[in-house]
Amino acid sequence: MDDFLPIKSIDHVELYVGNARQAAHYYRTAFGFALTAYSGLETKNRERASYVLEQGKIRLLLSTALSPDHPIARHVYLHGDGVGIIALEVPDAAGAYRETTKRGATGTVPPTQEEDEHGLLRYSAIRSYGDTLIKFVDRSDYNGPFAPGYIARTLSGNGASSAANGRHQGYGLAHIDHIVGNVELGAMNRWVEFFATTMGFSQLIHFDDQDISTEYSALMSKVMQDGTGKVKFPINEPAEGKKKSQIQEYLDYYYGPGVQHIALSTGDIIEAVTRLRDSGVEFLRVPTTYYEELEARVGKINEPVDQLAELGILVDRDDEGYLLQIFTRPVEDRPTLFYEIIERHGSRGFGKGNFKALFEAIEREQALRGNL
Repeated sequence: MDDFLPIKSIDHVELYVGNARQAAHYYRTAFGFALTAYSGLETKNRERASYVLEQGKIRLLLSTALSPDHPIARHVYLHGDGVGIIALEVPDAAGAYRETTKRGATGTVPPTQEEDEHGLLRYSAIRSYGDTLIKFVDRSDYNGPFAPGYIARTLSGNGASSAANGRHQGYGLAHIDHIVGNVELGAMNRWVEFFATTMGFSQLIHFDDQDISTEYSALMSKVMQDGTGKVKFPINEPAEGKKKSQIQEYLDYYYGPGVQHIALSTGDIIEAVTRLRDSGVEFLRVPTTYYEELEARVGKINEPVDQLAELGILVDRDDEGYLLQIFTRPVEDRPTLFYEIIERHGSRGFGKGNFKALFEAIEREQALRGNL
């Protein structure tokens, strides 16, 4: 079957925030990103201020509105700081829009092109779950710092380094592994069908409430991926339980569906998490008993178990290999968006063996917030 929506990569993720200047400072100092481009009043942008942050192949765009009636301001008023746009790099933004909308997607930005001295940038966008947009970006004829209307900026993160090829290495975060969305009860299969029908994605894994449950709460999840397997969108919905699940807590405070967390891949999770922790990033912790007989449970691994225990890094194994992962606490006051740091050694899974320990840790946080 022809791939009617070829995707090169995740181009960037745009977060709508209340104060982009301060948010950019946080991501630079805490996560090791470098500021590489900027658009705002100084560049004759009278509507918004936007900061482009990069590390490895990860690109975040932090945007804030300059007036209360701007759509970004309304988004932040309702949802708090959160992901507004998932941008995918494609070879043909107009074709991506045509193919997805004719299969049922709702278009929000028709094929558009902008030009400056660096070339021609083409893009379009469709609606996804909640107020989240999926943007298609074609950079084949553009070589500017980010997009027309942006100027280059060169502020590195907290003592982070750059590689010889010019990519900012930061704390060793390399690329976006997956982006997880939370949707309301009963809506997961509808969005699975959306990604399958309109974007040609296939289902990689399905977890039900028996796989992801604790004594108090449960959730269900299906993982959708593009034809290359590089772009993965897990979709969660709450399941019935004795108490409120983490998914329902998110929906309550985000006021609807949206991106729950972004998983950032690294080649050295011990080094990355050490630097993140030392820079002020707060991580969820599991009981130290998790590490008793760890290698008996997951087999031989390359990393020292005592270092994993000291940092709180989790380990899981499947038929293809093993992975290491750890999750931050929410990065804003609302218990909504957070990040995962992940290192894969063959495994294409999502840490099924860690679900119980992880969600019990999340429930302890919920209890402290009075939301369990």
